[in-house]
This record gives sequence, C-alpha cells and structure tokens, in this order.
Amino acid sequence: MNTYINKKNIYYHELIGLKIKILQYTDPTLIGVEGTVVDETLKTLVIELNDHRRIRIFKANGVFEFTLPNREKVIIKGVDIIGRPWDRLKKLLTVKGGLI
Repeated sequence: MNTYINKKNIYYHELIGLKIKILQYTDPTLIGVEGTVVDETLKTLVIELNDHRRIRIFKANGVFEFTLPNREKVIIKGVDIIGRPWDRLKKLLTVKGGLI
C-alpha cells in the first residue's frame, strides 16, 4: 500500500505532522504564522508554534501552505479540507450513492 502524500492526494491524508503557514485568514494577526499541525478535528487545526504555544484555527477561515515530507509546498483553501480525513476519503469514493 502506497501511503506517499503528495499535492494531489493531500486532501485525503492526515494533516497531523505537516508544517503549515497561514497565508490568508479572517484574523489578520494570524497571517504569516508558522508551525506544525498537532491535531485536526472536523472544522479546526491545532498548530504548535516554534515557541511551543498551541493555537486552534478554523479551517474554513483561511488559506494555508503545507510543507510535505518531500519538502514540496502545497497551497490549500481551508474549505477544501473541512472534515475528518476518513470523511474526506469517503467523499472521494462515493459517487451518487454508489462506490466508484
């Protein structure tokens, strides 16, 4: 099984452990904040900052840059990652009530 994460399948992967930078957000004081995703819920991400503080942000309120393990950077709108990883995968597999 290939669990390699890339820019095409990031939407269906766990985001925990990835480096993140906030590019756009409804709270302008959070723009530019960088850290590591340490938790993910249906609607939020918890980011651990470099000083070990943690902040919880709403996915739908921003645009984020994730750094993948291969150091590739991917920009994602938060609304595109709303949901738990397994729920996002279900959306991919389900087409009009039937499996692909």
